[in-house]
Amino acid sequence: MERHPSATTDSLIRPEGSQPGWRFDNSYARLPGTFFARVNPTPVAAPRVVVFNRGLAEELGLNPEAFANGEAAAWLTGNAVPEGAEPIAQAYAGHQFGHLARLGDGRAILLGEHLTPSRGRVDIQLKGPGPTPYSRRGDGRAALGPMLREYLVSEAMHALGIPTTRSLAVAATGEPVFRERALPGAVLTRVAASHIRVGTFEYFAALGDVESLRVLAEYTLRRHFPDRLGADEPILGLLEEAVERQARLIAAWMRVGFVHGVMNTDNMAVSGETIDYGPCAFVDAYDPGTVFSSIDHQGRYALSQQPAIAAWNLARFAEALLPLFLPDPNAAVPKVQAVLDTFQDRYRRHARAARAGKLGLLEPQVEDDTLFEELLDWMHREAADHTQTFRELASRVTRDPGGSRVADSQEARTAARIPPEPWRNRWQERLAAQGASPEAVMKRMNAHNPAVIPRNHVVEEVLEAATERQDLAPFLDVLRAVSRPYDEDGQPDRLRHAPPPGTPRCRTFCGT
Repeated sequence: MERHPSATTDSLIRPEGSQPGWRFDNSYARLPGTFFARVNPTPVAAPRVVVFNRGLAEELGLNPEAFANGEAAAWLTGNAVPEGAEPIAQAYAGHQFGHLARLGDGRAILLGEHLTPSRGRVDIQLKGPGPTPYSRRGDGRAALGPMLREYLVSEAMHALGIPTTRSLAVAATGEPVFRERALPGAVLTRVAASHIRVGTFEYFAALGDVESLRVLAEYTLRRHFPDRLGADEPILGLLEEAVERQARLIAAWMRVGFVHGVMNTDNMAVSGETIDYGPCAFVDAYDPGTVFSSIDHQGRYALSQQPAIAAWNLARFAEALLPLFLPDPNAAVPKVQAVLDTFQDRYRRHARAARAGKLGLLEPQVEDDTLFEELLDWMHREAADHTQTFRELASRVTRDPGGSRVADSQEARTAARIPPEPWRNRWQERLAAQGASPEAVMKRMNAHNPAVIPRNHVVEEVLEAATERQDLAPFLDVLRAVSRPYDEDGQPDRLRHAPPPGTPRCRTFCGT
């Protein structure tokens, strides 16, 4: 959440009684009209709250009790607009699978910006509240299943310690949406540091609207990177901040085997949060070529391609910023390229730190890259489970005269699918050299390697129960489990272990 220094103490008093406690201050809606279209949500027939994030509401300084009454469903579907909100649909463009398109919020409406007790400023957005001027003949609606998926996975990502938008609620509309078949409709309430995307900058760059591009850049700096405003070259600072945040974010995705699935430039938030959970999923058996999206036939957004795609997207961001380097944008190209060239080193640094944590190493070293890559190669050949492999390694760290080592009986190796002895010996030597106790190694590994993830086959099962049988209990059980992903105690086996043999490979869809 971004700090908002202008918020007064009086404006941040916690709500009492039946008041929800919204404190809207809508700076984006005060930008020029070219940035958005004013539009109200389309009322729905029978709004009903399906799931509500009480913990997030409290963090935001909202009154959870106010969301327990019937009026809350109206706020959370758009049947009623909260006091102080100024509903808008934001304009943006985006490279979708490499091709630039003019887009905009076709099925999302930004209610406004809420100020939190910690003086944060967050967007409150409804996803699926009806058509907007950017809907391009779409209905502007969303189905219950994809909205519950975003709620579940975004909250899991938050618990994993990965920057992400979050979900305040999912509310059913009481109306069907029509895709391949009729599906129950729903609206997600999403909370984000902002919804400023790389594609937002591309929108004005494509129009040749340099003045709006300048306003957007200054606004983004004020909102997210105010320390850069006073720099000699603030636009270069904006690019550098985006490069750093994306390098850190993608390294975090790779640490847990998360595949975003649709890394278009309109799905890259300049704030560095994970945004837009459509065809996303976590890998089970490790395979760098893993693709879950039903439309990614060429593997553009495969697991191993995510760092390269992030770099490609950042290059598009840099191109959009070039007109702001006056009087001669061409003269700025070497400086801009130099910042872009830092992405690989930044990513490697963050990835190396993440990998060190996964192996229980205290100080990452360049030489560790080979050790980790050899482990990944073995996991790929053996179709070893990405999550379980590291937890098994941690659980087998024991004390012996030679330092830390892994139990190495053939029976244990077969049962746990741990890597072969030559690799383990090198790893043991590396652990012994740092002098940490086995207990410290195990603790470090378990703090970097989740015990549970939202297993794809389980997610599909609980979404089917919620949408087809109106049974939300399995969904809530999984939500509770993935909300404490590093804690193994009491966790269901089906989230801890690889899916049973013969389980169909997960295919995901964007939900539009």
